[in-house]
Amino acid sequence: MNLSELRPPKGAVKKRKRVGRGVGSGHGGTSCRGNKGQNARSGGGVKPGFEGGQMPLTRRLPKRGFCNIFKKDIIIVNLEQLNKFPQGSVVDAEVLLKNGIIKRIGDGVKILGNGVLDYPLSLRVHRVSRSAREKIEASGGTIEVI
Repeated sequence: MNLSELRPPKGAVKKRKRVGRGVGSGHGGTSCRGNKGQNARSGGGVKPGFEGGQMPLTRRLPKRGFCNIFKKDIIIVNLEQLNKFPQGSVVDAEVLLKNGIIKRIGDGVKILGNGVLDYPLSLRVHRVSRSAREKIEASGGTIEVI
């Protein structure tokens, strides 16, 4: 079997409903909209969230909390994840992104001290925790805070 030979099962694909193409089509006249009313009009219909005049759910629920628009998006990386790199290599945000350890750089990358670093690495990151700094320097590595 080839991908070019794949077909949907019989009856799975229906023809598109073409409305407003004459009375003989079965979908002419009012074009399946019924007679008069809000939904029959051009541009008609209710807005999203409208519940027929009942107080909408978004207005019934209490508003709580606070969203800080100045919040920093710091991406965290644990020490154990850095054991993937060869000994003595330079690790920065772009390298972490390229190797799939982080999905985005955000507002900076922070190294946390979870795990053990077996050999020295040179790190160029935005932030480093105290425990991570101690472990990296104990293994003979260097840290450059950007």
